[in-house]
Amino acid sequence: MTEPMRLTEEEKSMLAGDWGYPRQWAMEHLLRVGAFFDAERLTEVSQAHMMADTESLGEAGVAFIEELAACPKDEREVRIPMITDPRGIDFAHYRELGQEEWMADLEQRAIDAFKALGILMTDTCINYQTIMPPARGERLAFGDTGVVIYCNSVLGAYSNFEGGPSALAAGLTGRVPCYGLHLDENRRATKRFRLEYQPRNLVEWGALGALVGKRTGSYWDVPVIENVEGPLSSDELKHLGAAMASYGSVPLYHLVGITPEAPELSSVCNPDNLAAEAVTEQDFADYFGTYGNQGDKVDVVVFSAPQLSLLELAELASILDGKTVHRDTTLLAVTSPVVAADARRLGISGQIEAAGGRVLQGMCFYQSYAREMGEANGWTSLLSNSAKLVNIIGGYGYQPALASMRDCVAAAVAGEIV
Repeated sequence: MTEPMRLTEEEKSMLAGDWGYPRQWAMEHLLRVGAFFDAERLTEVSQAHMMADTESLGEAGVAFIEELAACPKDEREVRIPMITDPRGIDFAHYRELGQEEWMADLEQRAIDAFKALGILMTDTCINYQTIMPPARGERLAFGDTGVVIYCNSVLGAYSNFEGGPSALAAGLTGRVPCYGLHLDENRRATKRFRLEYQPRNLVEWGALGALVGKRTGSYWDVPVIENVEGPLSSDELKHLGAAMASYGSVPLYHLVGITPEAPELSSVCNPDNLAAEAVTEQDFADYFGTYGNQGDKVDVVVFSAPQLSLLELAELASILDGKTVHRDTTLLAVTSPVVAADARRLGISGQIEAAGGRVLQGMCFYQSYAREMGEANGWTSLLSNSAKLVNIIGGYGYQPALASMRDCVAAAVAGEIV
């Protein structure tokens, strides 16, 4: 039988209800999660990032958040900085996207309740590019898989994948169960890959993430990749990690000589005991061959999942310059509210919109009632440069295809893959 978790006096006090119902609920939740993963204790965290889109929450989930929000202010407010993942609605565009009023109403109720809890409504999955990037060794309670893998791998922070309730519990208590990637022994490499083809653009970095993720295939395995020619940009690392987490549930990877925990291969594994698997140019060709063919009709081109950085939006605007999106194709570029404000100020959004595209903020395509949007607009065929998105979106009734940003724009202009 597993021993009960060791608690500090402060943790015992929260569990007993001395700090109010919300923190008591949070402690009970954390102890159940910790018991499941055989954690011996809790560990303090400095930030929380919560996935809680209303498509996932539903009426019951929103009602629960409202119940917490109705508690006294000193009992309900989060104890550490806490931010949010993309929402399901861009209130400036939801009607034209075919989303319904009940969706917007449920979203507004959730936002009001989260604000009452003291949560900062950042609505982003690229907080590491825009808002309080964590430092090496910082312990976190982050939810979005792309956020977690980036912060663990690129920044050397410590976080497990935290579901919405667990992230909220962490925000209310400042703690998470100490298991998984909070333990150094679980951060060493268990799979080894040797790159024999260097990716040339963002979609190919996403493809590498897909290839490694599929071969890794476990939350508890950690891949290390050698022979990667650096340095890499934040957007390249973003697409690599987002796809790897999507295809393989991977929360941490190492790139030899690039990521902070792997200055040498021997820093993360014993090379003599871990044989390398090659990732070849043919592997990339085979992967891309599964997504879309020349001449296929394109209903909607989506740049999302993860949200676009300012540099990605600027590149998109440059490619679209002098072009017009086909009348039968919709082009959507999705970013965070912070980046959207800068893009608007710099005229980048205006360039995209002048070509017939739409710039959406604070949402993520697949967390925004994607099936209902597809049915409302007659969208079936979808093209994107996000390996993560094409891996997910087929489950929402779409036929996805994958291409570079430049080829996505060419398809949007022609109305078909060219």
